[in-house]
Amino acid sequence: MIEARNSPIHGRGVYAIQPIKKGARIIEYLGERISHGEADSRYEMKADDDGHTFLFVASNRTVIDGGVNGNDARFINHHCNPNCETVIEGSRVFIDAARSIKAGEELGYDYQLTWDSTDEPEELALYACRCGAKRCRGTMLDREPLDKKKVAKKTKKTKKSKR
Repeated sequence: MIEARNSPIHGRGVYAIQPIKKGARIIEYLGERISHGEADSRYEMKADDDGHTFLFVASNRTVIDGGVNGNDARFINHHCNPNCETVIEGSRVFIDAARSIKAGEELGYDYQLTWDSTDEPEELALYACRCGAKRCRGTMLDREPLDKKKVAKKTKKTKKSKR
């Protein structure tokens, strides 16, 4: 159904070798299952100019390191106009078709990488997007920083409790 090969977006990519129907489960994201602490440690050991990672948060306790015993799912690139989506079920991560995909088309999903408003601009620049979509937002990062989302969520809960 799919194969990994060189991609014009970044490094290797994953391509449909036959049509894939909307809603089809394509592949499970596999790799070593580690704690968030271990994932943070592995990320910190990387060079400062290396934003590349195969770490995927599967739950509040588990991160999957696709770089260790992973499969081709780790090569699916970010795309601002994705044809796939990630589905987490019981701390397992699956890639499903968000729309019908033609044979030869590169698979992509929105990484929505988390960041904080206090992160260094130089570090955030490592996550520039090269997907080529007409409405590319220019980054693989989520639209809003995590710290501001937490504040907004807390404010929303406070407003609800006052009713």
